[in-house]
Amino acid sequence: AAPSIPNLLSLRGELAGRGRGRGRGRGRGGAGPSTSGPGSSHDATIQGTDTDAAVSRLSAVDLGYLPDPFARLFVQGPGTRRLPIINRGTYTRTTAIDMLVDRFLATTNPGETRQIVSLGAGTDTRCLRLFNAPANHRNIAYHEIDFPTIMARKQAIISSAPSLRAILTTPEQLTTPEPTTAWQCHSLSPNSKNSLTLHGLDLRTLTTTSALLPQLLPDAPTLLLSECCLCYLAPSEASALLGIFSSGPLSSRSLAVVLYEPVQPHDAFGRTMVSNLAARGIAMPTLEAYPTPADQERRLLAEAGLARARCRTVDRIWDAWVRDEEKERVDALEGGLDEVEEWRLLAGHYVVAWGWRGEEGGLDLEV
Repeated sequence: AAPSIPNLLSLRGELAGRGRGRGRGRGRGGAGPSTSGPGSSHDATIQGTDTDAAVSRLSAVDLGYLPDPFARLFVQGPGTRRLPIINRGTYTRTTAIDMLVDRFLATTNPGETRQIVSLGAGTDTRCLRLFNAPANHRNIAYHEIDFPTIMARKQAIISSAPSLRAILTTPEQLTTPEPTTAWQCHSLSPNSKNSLTLHGLDLRTLTTTSALLPQLLPDAPTLLLSECCLCYLAPSEASALLGIFSSGPLSSRSLAVVLYEPVQPHDAFGRTMVSNLAARGIAMPTLEAYPTPADQERRLLAEAGLARARCRTVDRIWDAWVRDEEKERVDALEGGLDEVEEWRLLAGHYVVAWGWRGEEGGLDLEV
């Protein structure tokens, strides 16, 4: 699992080819046959999308859309400049989830431990940016879960990068039951009491009888993040995983959930999107199970046991959550957005869904 799927526009060659950009680069998609089950070639294809996510993030950072001093660490080579609408999509999704994370931290007690659990975290830099932020974020236990090979690479980068050595202790391997591998490091910021734990395991192996993940606190207010991770699982697997964190051994009384997923597979663009993804060996089973924003809200209420849920498309988030002066700044970075209709089409097929329960950690943000 990865923090972003290959950008749907970059997979839809006929639309990407219509872009009227001025020498703008294109994105890259995954490749390989599609099968299911642990250890399959489909797993390798999905793991490969983490590279695409890191390249897209670096493109947005290099062009000034987002501040992220750590994006370069997770990309080998010079990187690739994405299309402007891809960069805007990366900006909008990242900004929206950052706002929800900030809201969670603002509505929980900073004097007690708050947990953030990122499913399929890959090379995501959100924790690093959070720990490096000037805001007084403290008592955060950040957990990232992904395939063992991805987490092993991430801990190696954290261990060797001088810029990360300035904000984090060297990751130490924890004693864990097989087949899980885990490392933990701590923020060097005085009195922050922040920690990052990397869990290397296949999410499909988590069950209601699984041993508690190391360093996870079942009673702490918890924010569960999934950025295009659950969509790669079978609907029954995704539902069971949400259940483990909502009512199973990893559950918390105060729980918030944020999902970022594609939707609308049945219109013209959606059918092309699914076809092109399948041709590159990428299957997203939950796209059929939860095809609309309303379906995404219902799954949070029914499967994650949340009391309230919201879901909005990325284009609506851009319109409502980004201030006018910020829109002007972003639009000016590449000389304005030519493909306005294409942006609406693409961004209308991505959603951010969020919900919460309990007295703490409310994500009461409206769009």
